[in-house]
Parts: sequence; structure tokens; C-alpha cells
Amino acid sequence: MDQVPGSPQGPQDARDGDGPQGCYRHPDRPTGVRCTRCDRPICPDCMVSASVGFQCQECVRGGSGTGHAPQATVPRTIAGGTIAADPRLVTKILLGLNAAVFLAVLASGAELVDRLDLLGLAFDPNRYQLVGVAEGEWYRLVTAMFLHQQVPHIAFNMLSLWWLGPPLEAALGRLRFTALYLISGLGGSALSYLLAAQNQPSLGASGAIFGLLGATAVLLRRLNYDMKPVLILLGLNLAFTFLWPNIAWQAHVGGLVVGAAVAFGMVHAPRDRRTVVHVATCVLALLAIGAVVWVRTLQLVG
Repeated sequence: MDQVPGSPQGPQDARDGDGPQGCYRHPDRPTGVRCTRCDRPICPDCMVSASVGFQCQECVRGGSGTGHAPQATVPRTIAGGTIAADPRLVTKILLGLNAAVFLAVLASGAELVDRLDLLGLAFDPNRYQLVGVAEGEWYRLVTAMFLHQQVPHIAFNMLSLWWLGPPLEAALGRLRFTALYLISGLGGSALSYLLAAQNQPSLGASGAIFGLLGATAVLLRRLNYDMKPVLILLGLNLAFTFLWPNIAWQAHVGGLVVGAAVAFGMVHAPRDRRTVVHVATCVLALLAIGAVVWVRTLQLVG
């Protein structure tokens, strides 16, 4: 668009209203163009081309150009999360945390395991006292999720995490994926605490991994993908869970149920109420986990 040449009388004309108004940022530059959003006069230096007409720089900075907030047009995942440049970031962090704890276990030996594994209530001869979740060591519900003692155990869990994590992280977004992983792990810990023998220790990320497996099944069903591969994998893992000795099946089942439930709330939430539904889903899951832990604690100390 050609610029209307200024003249010494330009500002005076703009003030008197007898000619084109001056630009809202440069009053000495008369212009016949107005911002399509705020209707203020704008000169060529202040014009920003839009889909229809021109906009002023302030409106462009303050919105998306569609009449909505800038965040409104940001690409979103199926669960409403933002699309990240690296869809494996949280998965990598979780892998690193598990590996770091495993290296710490190798360096310190059984003492660290005895202090961090999931244990309901038992007498510790080394400290001459009762230990466990029922004795107020609530952190064991979380630390056990990152604790491994044998190479095959951590290798299997981390390979599963690397396979299941990135697609879910990309589909849900980083924050929701993190919440899914942690709540699933807590669900596995809670069911182990409830059903396992009070002096039977357990450890491992298997509860969280089974939560990711359940979430994968829910996501594939939501996207109308072929369910056979994940159902076969789930069946094999459940068979392995119940047929192989020395496996805390309670953690697997608890993680699977909680992970599937949380994922269902995330991928089926109405678009206009996603945040509310997602928060409510996570809060309800945490309340259920808290109730299970409270009931078991009353059983052990009552």
C-alpha cells in the first residue's frame, strides 16, 4: 500500500478532523488505514499484515490474530498438552533417575535398599526399631518406584519405559505424562501395601510401567487403532506376573488399573473442560490411593 505523503499541515489536519487522521504511534503521519481489531489509524511502519487487512503491533503482540488469546491457537495433543520439540524428555529424565538410584544401590549395597524399599511394617534388627509405611515412612511408597537391585530387573523395566514412554508423552504432553507415571506407580505401591504381607519388601518401577501399558491400551482405543498387539502384550505380561515366582503382582495390577483410569480421564475429557477434568481425575486417583494407604495403616497399627 502506498504511503500518503506527509506535509507540514498533516498533524494540524489530523487534529482538526478535516483530513486523514494521524497514526496512533506517529501522529505526524496521516493515514487512511485502520487496525482491523482495534480500529486505530496505523501508518505503513506500524502495519502488520493479517489474514484480512492490517493490524497494529500492539494487537499482534497481545493476541493470536483470531480474537482469542495467543495460547488459543497453539497446537495441542489429543489430551490438550502442548506439542514439545523433544517428546522423549520426561522419559529420559525418568530413565536417568532410575539409573542413578540403581548406581547408588550398587555403591552402597543392601543398606540403601532396606531404607527405600516398600515395606508395610517390620522390625529392623540393625536399628532395633519398627520400620515401614505404617511407622510413618510414607516416602517408601515413592522411593520404591525408582529402586532396583538386579540388572535384569532394571533392564526389563527401562526397556519397557523407553518403548511405552515416548508415544504416551507425545500424545499426552509432558505434564500429563509425568502425572500418569507417578500416580500409576503410587497406585501399584498402595495395592502392594494393602495386600502383601506386612513384612514383605518390594521394589521396582513395574507398577508405573504397567500403568503406562494400561494407558497405551486406552489411548489406542480412543484413536480407534488396532488393539490386538497391545492386548497380546498385556496378556503376556499378566501371565508372567502371576506365573513367575517372586513377583509383586499387587504392584502390577494396581499400576495397571490406576494408569488406565487416569488415562481414560485424560483422553476422553471434553475439549472445553479438559483442565478441570484432568485435575479432577488425578485428584480422585490420589484420594483413592490415600484411602487405601490409610485403611491399611489402621489395620497394621490398630
